[in-house]
Amino acid sequence: MEAPGTIALLYCMSTIPTKGITSLPPENLILGGLFAVHYLNRAIISPIISPSIAPMSPLVWLFALFFQLMNGLSIGGWLAGYGTSTYKQLKEDGSFKSNTQFQVGVLIWTLGLLGNIWHDDELREIRRVAAREQKQKEDEGRNPKGVEKIYKIPVNGLFRWILFPHYLCEWIEWGGFWLAAGSGCTPARTFLLNEISTMLPRAMHGKEWYEKKFGKEKVAGRKAVIPGIL
Repeated sequence: MEAPGTIALLYCMSTIPTKGITSLPPENLILGGLFAVHYLNRAIISPIISPSIAPMSPLVWLFALFFQLMNGLSIGGWLAGYGTSTYKQLKEDGSFKSNTQFQVGVLIWTLGLLGNIWHDDELREIRRVAAREQKQKEDEGRNPKGVEKIYKIPVNGLFRWILFPHYLCEWIEWGGFWLAAGSGCTPARTFLLNEISTMLPRAMHGKEWYEKKFGKEKVAGRKAVIPGIL
């Protein structure tokens, strides 16, 4: 479902500028590339390396598809049109500091992306171990029908303090994108707020699930998504 958003963004950036995509400021091209890299990982790399993927309701899939399309169109339109036409003004009035602000934003985005990927892989490793154990039991004939799903509390990285660090890292990632795009990039701000508003309730419900599954003593005081706060 992530690919249509990237396609929409690239379509806008390729067709809206009258002189073509190469006429866009380099910062806009880089931001478009960052967006594409994120969803390249989400849409292609993650499904390939994931041991299993949970089923999804068709209605949820449709809502997610609609969101991705609107998100790609709005950010792509901003980078290709409005963002280009206001680029000089944003630099002149100080709301977009090309060198420092852009570079710091890209750095934050990169750290967020790497943190997101690393913590996602920690969760995948739990499923990989479960799959290996299941295959071993099946090969030995001890459980030919398979075994129940194995659930564990991850303990590495930010999992020491929170249960959903991959959510937090994704917020950091898109916060960096907004910073790099400038405070005037309303679509980037809206994207970040939408992510927080949808992922935060999932993290809170997820924390309740962990406590019911393992007990509060096993959760060991971990917060849901923000260390020491929430």
